[in-house]
Amino acid sequence: MSNAKCIGCGATLQTVDENAPGFIPKSGMDNENAICKRCFRLKNYNEVMDINVNSGDYLTMLNALYEADGLIVKVFDIFDFDSSIIPSFNRIVGDKNVIVVLNKMDILPKSVNIGRLIHQVKFLLSKEGIKLVDAVAISAKKNHGIDQLLKTINRYRTNEDVYVVGTTNVGKSTLINRLIENTSGEKEIITTSRFPGTTLDLIDIPLGDGSFIFDTPGIVVESQMTRNVAPEDLKYIMPTKELKPKTFQLNAGQTLFLGPLAAVSYVGGQDNSFTIYVSDRIKIHRTKYENHESFYDNHFNGLLVPPTLEEPVLDHSRVKTFEVEGGTDVLISGLGFVAIRDSATIEVKVPEHVEVYTRPSMFKGMN
Repeated sequence: MSNAKCIGCGATLQTVDENAPGFIPKSGMDNENAICKRCFRLKNYNEVMDINVNSGDYLTMLNALYEADGLIVKVFDIFDFDSSIIPSFNRIVGDKNVIVVLNKMDILPKSVNIGRLIHQVKFLLSKEGIKLVDAVAISAKKNHGIDQLLKTINRYRTNEDVYVVGTTNVGKSTLINRLIENTSGEKEIITTSRFPGTTLDLIDIPLGDGSFIFDTPGIVVESQMTRNVAPEDLKYIMPTKELKPKTFQLNAGQTLFLGPLAAVSYVGGQDNSFTIYVSDRIKIHRTKYENHESFYDNHFNGLLVPPTLEEPVLDHSRVKTFEVEGGTDVLISGLGFVAIRDSATIEVKVPEHVEVYTRPSMFKGMN
């Protein structure tokens, strides 16, 4: 196995995993000044590719940043907000200023009041103990809000370096590309590593005043539904356009299947309203709770698609039961959430390792 390192970011070069640090095609390994594919794309095309690292390596990298001066830009996926929270975040960043970026705003219903949503996000983060100096709502994909974000960054960074951090699939690489586009315009960007000896692939992009934007790898969240589907099937569960919520009027004793990936059962309460926020490619099917297991067995990879799965993931599932008040969201990590109007007893069945959370409804009073 080669111990050669990328001259751009310092990652150990490897030819096996395109989504891991240091990937280089085999044809490039013999070059004297070899650089990984990620650095090559940045240098030649102004394009940052996302890479994934496990939580242990990621926390090691962020701990190395503890002593460094700089501004932290923490990117959240507004659709999968709770799973975007990094464990021990405050301990890692210390007393640095933190700007929270709420990405993928383009997928929210147009009726959502962004100002109220930001206020509610700040409240939810304060309950998690996360301190921030500001929050900005953007769509990196649509290039919306990027100018406002740059103004906010410049207001707080005082010529310091900027560190962009986040979990996988929050759109961090797209955001970095937008920042490069708006701050540089140069094609020949040199990538370096300020942390020699690490294998964590920090890339820094010059800001023009002697400071840098540091792009960090995305931390892999093992509890997300995205870990249970093939890469080519992510398109089914990750929304790419405005959400169209689907509302169901339910009596106790009914179950909603979210494709083949989750079952949300209403097991106790009065007539109620359940509003589903998932990708429009996920089909929702209603059945009786008493028959929901046989329904799954009979329709797995039939009626309950897409995506098509190699095995029935709910046969080895985790089941969580919640007593919720009215105005509660039940979140399934990496898949979506269900907004419940009135008090209820809810049973949620998901693949093993997938997390399920509850929170006050994100969109309550948002219109």
